[in-house]
Amino acid sequence: MASRKPEYQCGLDAAVDVVGGKWKPLILWALHAHAPMRFGALRRSLDGVSEKVLIQQLRELEADGVVHREVYREVPPRVEYSLTGMGESLNAALVPLGLWGEVYKDQIVANKEEPKVA
Repeated sequence: MASRKPEYQCGLDAAVDVVGGKWKPLILWALHAHAPMRFGALRRSLDGVSEKVLIQQLRELEADGVVHREVYREVPPRVEYSLTGMGESLNAALVPLGLWGEVYKDQIVANKEEPKVA
């Protein structure tokens, strides 16, 4: 079955498709700070991510062209992950979002803790 290419309404739509979800921005951030990283080191740097989810997210980021997976033919085999040029530019675009989160994170937490009144 042929895969259908997404049709984006705007650039933000395309960007959110690539970084959507809880773990993808954190994966990009970790790889920017510490690349290249082996799978185990990357998993340890992301508190709470399961192996299954990390594998899935890395595969999607690799398919989107923002993460590079390098396989070394050694015994035992070694795999390292790093950002591509496109991944570096995407990470740079996430910096302002991270700064916004730093400014408003206490307010965001407070809003989530307040009971919803109907």
